[in-house]
Formats: sequence, structure tokens, C-alpha cells
Amino acid sequence: MSEPNVSPLLTDLYQLTMVQGYLDQGMHDTAVFEFFVRNLPSGRNFLIAAGLEQVIDYLADMKFSPGELEWLSGLGTFSTDFIDYLESFSFTGDVHAVPEGTIFFQNEPLLRVTAPLPQAQIVETRIINLMHFETLVASKAVRSVLAGDGRLLFDFGLRRAHGAEAGILAARASFLAGFDGTSTVAAGRLYGIPTYGTMAHSFIQAHDTELEAFEHFALAQPDNVVLLLDTYDSRAAAEKTAELYPRLKEKGIIIKAVRLDSGDLVEESKAVRRILDGAGLDGVKIFASGDLDEYAVGAIVAAGAPIDGFGVGTRMVTSSDAPYLECAYKLVEYAGVARRKLSAGKATLPGRKQVYRFFNDEGIMSHDVLALGGESLKGRAMLERVMEDGRRPDRVVPLEEIREYVKAQIDTIPEPLRALGEAPRYPVELSAVLRECRKDE
Repeated sequence: MSEPNVSPLLTDLYQLTMVQGYLDQGMHDTAVFEFFVRNLPSGRNFLIAAGLEQVIDYLADMKFSPGELEWLSGLGTFSTDFIDYLESFSFTGDVHAVPEGTIFFQNEPLLRVTAPLPQAQIVETRIINLMHFETLVASKAVRSVLAGDGRLLFDFGLRRAHGAEAGILAARASFLAGFDGTSTVAAGRLYGIPTYGTMAHSFIQAHDTELEAFEHFALAQPDNVVLLLDTYDSRAAAEKTAELYPRLKEKGIIIKAVRLDSGDLVEESKAVRRILDGAGLDGVKIFASGDLDEYAVGAIVAAGAPIDGFGVGTRMVTSSDAPYLECAYKLVEYAGVARRKLSAGKATLPGRKQVYRFFNDEGIMSHDVLALGGESLKGRAMLERVMEDGRRPDRVVPLEEIREYVKAQIDTIPEPLRALGEAPRYPVELSAVLRECRKDE
């Protein structure tokens, strides 16, 4: 199940003004646009494509309501013919894309739209909006997956996400990248992502004693007893957990884990582990949260902290160290003629393109080649058709399948690219034909 699409008016005004200009001049020929990222942000050695399912839903469902058309007409900006065009609008084009979850690099097209020019133009803003955000978060989240070295990871980002849709899509993107679940309930319903939650400090503070709070929570959630230890004193709370454990066990309730949300997580987790183990509670897990990202997770793991899982929120959902990607959706062909942009620092390559990926004898990625669509190289062709004549594909790829695809790809990444710091740039070469096209830049 996917979330309902927003209004098609969630676009830039110039998309509409350009489309009216195209219509006025009878410019209905086929156009080809490509979405790509010009450069990888500092510290990112690879990116993960995400958001394709939402783009397909948007294109398949895009309709203007009577109320939206009435409002546009009332602006006095648009002609009657343009409003009539929007009234019967539907997307009838083709979409080629890399499979969602694909690892990619600079200047490689993730998505290609082939449609009558007015259609291909009017969808630009929302395509960028969706592909950019989910790709940004998935590319940030996978770094925590690598740093966590097999530990559980949960998305805790909704409360500080930049809006409701961002929070929901971040849960999807992080799960796709390898997180184990989310605290965002709506994402659980929409995408079938496992949901996880414990308690807040307010629950402890609302009770007269910490022990009473722990017991009341256990009675309310007997199958999900995870106790928050650091409201007052983590080590004292661990002692109370050990005191409570046998009483709850008599009632058939087992404490699964405890959570630490502040302080020196390495030292506190070691102290709590000693207390729990000393009481024979070696099966109780320790979970940590609190302004974590891949760097913090990596440092905690490297320090040997006995932490079994992490809640990662604000810094992931906002991609705080790299909050945007330099992405673009550019015209590369119109009416059968290759088109290009020559702006300084933003030049594009002409013509519809394909990405070919090559591997060494050990199955590790060695380099990619960017070629024109008509070329045929020996590598693995990455873009495939995912939408024809505006119709949804017969099969929606399940998120679990995308997660497995991401895991399989990570196994093929050259070891230096897994690092959290800068690594030598992965080679993305141009075919001989495309190199010839660049000679006149």
C-alpha cells in the first residue's frame, strides 16, 4: 500500500507556464528527460537510489481536480485551452530506471522519462522532490548499517522530520537501506515496516517511583517490555530492573531490553551490562538512542560497548552532515534530436543514456561506463523499463526484496567505499561515443 498522492499543484509555477508555452506552439513531440546526481556529497562514497515506487504512483495517478482547475483559472495567468488540457491530463509516457535500491555514482541517470514534451515537463518538480529525498535518506541510513556491523537499527526520526511526508518516507528509505524497523506507526501501516517503541521519560516522571513506572509499563505491554533507564540514574535503574525481573517472570512477563538515551553510552552500557549479568539477566538486551548517526554508532561499536541495537533519528532523517544532493532532471532529447546544456559547471551530456556496470573476477564492482542508449556494451545494463504508456508495472517490488538487493550489492562494493570517510572516487567512464560528444564543450 502506498500513501495517497498529493495535489499535482505541488509543483513550481514555471512548469505550468512552460507547458502553456509548449501547447501554444504545438510542441507535443516526444521528449526525454533524465534524473541524475551531478556530484556525491563530501563523505559519501556511493549513493542508493530510492523513491521509484512513489514516482510511479504519482505518474499513474496524476489528475487535476475541478477545484484545482477552478483555482488555476482564477489566477488569470493561464488560457482556457491550457485549463482544458489539464482537465483531461494523464501521463502516457514510458519510464526507465535503475531498480530501487541500486548503488550509483555521479552523473549516472537513475530515471529516464520518455513522453510528449508537455507531460515530461510538468512532472519534473515532484519527481525530483521524491527521488531526491528518499535517495538522500537511504544513502545516509546505509552508512549506519555498515557502521553497526550487524546490530539492530531502528528509525526514530519522525518527530524532527521536515514534515509528515518526510517522516513517513524516511522510514521507508531507511528500511530499504537495511534498518530493521521504525517508530513511525503510519509507515508500518503503509509499507508493512516492523514498528518498535518503548517509553518516554514522561512515563517515568508521571509515576511516584521509577520501579512503579517500570511495573505498570510491563503490565500494559507484556510482550514488549523495554525499560528506559536514564530518567534519573541509569545504574540505579538497572538495579531496579534486576529487582523487578523475577516478579514479572512469575506473571509470565519477560523484560526484553533496556534503553539508554543519554550520557556516555559506552561507559553506561558497560556498567548496566555488569549489573544485569550479575543478576543473571544476560538475556536482557541493551538498546541505545540519543542524537546518533553513523559516526556515533561506529565509534560506540569500535569501543566495544555491549549495545545490541540503536535508534537513529534526527541526524538521519535530515541527513544532517549532507542535507541535499546536487540532483537534476534535464532534457536530453526532443523530437528525435539529442539536446544538451552547456552552462558553466552544469553542462549535460546529450541523448538518452544507459549505465553499464563491470565487475572483477571476484565479483567486486570495478567501474561503470556511461553510454548512449543505442550502444551495447558487455557490462550489466542498469536501467530497465518500469512503466509503459503510463501504466503501472504488473508487479510492485516488495520492500523486503529491495532490502535483500541492497545487501547483495553491498557485498560487491570495493572495500574502501564502505568507509565513513573519503575514499578514492569510483570510476565512472564515458563510452567512446559520449567522449566524442564532449569535444565541443
